[in-house]
Amino acid sequence: MSDAHPAWLPPAAFTTVGGCRVLVHGGGLLVDTVFDEVVRACATHGGQARRTGDRHPAPSGVASGVGPSTPPGRAGAPPSPSGPAGDAVDLILAVRGAEPLPAPAARADDGEPLDDEGFLLTRADGLTVVLADTPAGLLYGLFHLVRLGAGALDVRATRRHRPALRRRMLDHWDNVARHPVMGQVERGYAGGSIFWRDGVALRDRERVRAYGRLLAACGINAVAVNNVNVHATEARLLIDRLDDVAWIADVLRPYGVRVHLSVTFAAPVLLGGLPTADPLDEAVRRWWESATARVYAHIPDFGGYLVKADSEGQPGPFGYGRDHADGANLLAGALAPHGGVVHWRAFVYQHQQDWRDRSTDRARAAYDHFAPLDGRFRDNVILQVKHGPIDFQPREPVSPVLAAMPATRLAVELQVTQEYTGQQRHACYLGPWWSEVLRFRPWGPDGRTVADLAAGGGLVAVSNVGDDPFWTGHPLAQANLYAFGRLAWDPGLDPVAVLDEWIGLTFPPATTGDPALVRETLHAVLDDSWRTYERYTAPLGVGFMVRPGHHYGPDVDGYEYTPWGTYHFADRDGVGVDRTRATGTGFTGQYPPPWSQVYESRERCPDELLLFFHHVPYGHVLHSGVTVVQHIYDTHFAGVAQVEQMRRRWRRLSGVIDPTVYERVAERLDEQLRCAVEWRDQINTYFFRKSGVPDARGRRIH
Repeated sequence: MSDAHPAWLPPAAFTTVGGCRVLVHGGGLLVDTVFDEVVRACATHGGQARRTGDRHPAPSGVASGVGPSTPPGRAGAPPSPSGPAGDAVDLILAVRGAEPLPAPAARADDGEPLDDEGFLLTRADGLTVVLADTPAGLLYGLFHLVRLGAGALDVRATRRHRPALRRRMLDHWDNVARHPVMGQVERGYAGGSIFWRDGVALRDRERVRAYGRLLAACGINAVAVNNVNVHATEARLLIDRLDDVAWIADVLRPYGVRVHLSVTFAAPVLLGGLPTADPLDEAVRRWWESATARVYAHIPDFGGYLVKADSEGQPGPFGYGRDHADGANLLAGALAPHGGVVHWRAFVYQHQQDWRDRSTDRARAAYDHFAPLDGRFRDNVILQVKHGPIDFQPREPVSPVLAAMPATRLAVELQVTQEYTGQQRHACYLGPWWSEVLRFRPWGPDGRTVADLAAGGGLVAVSNVGDDPFWTGHPLAQANLYAFGRLAWDPGLDPVAVLDEWIGLTFPPATTGDPALVRETLHAVLDDSWRTYERYTAPLGVGFMVRPGHHYGPDVDGYEYTPWGTYHFADRDGVGVDRTRATGTGFTGQYPPPWSQVYESRERCPDELLLFFHHVPYGHVLHSGVTVVQHIYDTHFAGVAQVEQMRRRWRRLSGVIDPTVYERVAERLDEQLRCAVEWRDQINTYFFRKSGVPDARGRRIH
């Protein structure tokens, strides 16, 4: 696998499966992948692998040709007393179909449908059985066994596993041609693209295949392979660069990952020579139908288009006096005959605002644009809504758009790449944050969750992967990619338990000097790391106190007088944005009860969101019992102390884990501490100088 770190799929993770006598039943490309994975695992760990109809285990070095090459050598199990070598098995992986199931699997089969990607895990006749209705389900069943480890042979009850969200997708903000400002990957913190470099396709089959394997193992089934900000070179992927997209699709297909493409709304003008991209123009409609037919001729299982329109300078239907339903439906009509979908981003706002005008509120924009369009989108339009109303800040309320469009398919968009959470130079495990979002109930405790609302569209995230040897720059940032996939499959999972899965797979006990210390240390570093990051950065939900442009490090007033609409309004008397109906921008009114009333009220608003919704005096007393300004001082000192403790704990792993992983993380923790100190000192100094209120504990503030 070239020089890429194995992440959560090291050979040792396959010890249990690879030590079994395994029978694989079924046909098709993804079943070939399952068999190839089993053959390679058995060649490493001494088991045996065969397919229905074979009388003997696969000889060493024989694979289906789908996955990475099988390592040489085999240690086969002895012949079973019950028959020729390979007749007895410990594990059956079977797809229901036209051919009769192996007898133990048939006895375990209750006939209940398992859906397209689901699988059943049970014990029958003293062996473990995985059943699926489709090859994709069998692939996910295999990787579930890998997660279970030794527990795969100690299944106590029949369990059915189905993904809660049908589409679990990563958006790569990768540029084909290197952008002069954003580079090869926009908001990328893990090196260059694994797909593109300097205007050409890399075609690194080994790396892309390894990537598809990692995605399948955590449940991700779709990727968009280029930036949502579609520049001139990237636009051509839709026409004369289609072979490059088809190549990626071919490499990812054996792992059940479908390819999507970001396209520019102006494509008929830029690529087709038409005088207009008006979504109601007949020639424009025909152009999109023809272009889309060509895409499917190259990629029959193509997923669809991703579009950012009328946002931050990208062209869209507003330029022709049309709305976003008109624009999205145009592309949806072209995709519908082929079974494709269009992901239409709801990230639309006025980015040329006057900072003097407090009535303009960027947080309102998505709702104001899209809520009136509910019910007008075609069935294969998926409105892709950022989980918060601003822009992936460390703390935001859940977007009110998610509760406002019951007649529209919605996807929730997260950001795995850590643009505003430390840029993969800081350890910041985001699983607990995402879990809060997905479990949030917009209509109160008896209503549906955000995950329920996304069931028809799915969960989407901006990828954090690059060509860095560790995939994600910071080795511990791999946990965020893994957690995204697992929570997209099952939003009800405990994010700490998901982190524990990742630890067990990525640092198998057999590969470390002290497994208990490794597990304890990683939990100590990561479990609360998102809240630690929140403590030493922008307080109480106000957001955007970052350096403009690259968004790394503190700059309290960096955006305060810019046209981007992200202000904190700190003055000598107080801080925060008044978004109430009574005296502010009215944003609180975009929520249904009870949250519209909760957020409207200073007294009821959660502390962690207070400054997002209210401008309050520095002496305002929080639910915690401390004043706003004292909370700012306390949390910023505490955040730095927690990073110091994270670094001390990590140092205990010197000599215990892979030294290359240890050294990379140690270097990143040094930088995290340096940056956290800078955040603490700038934020505390700023608010001391604004308020004139000293720290009640007498700590040094500059």
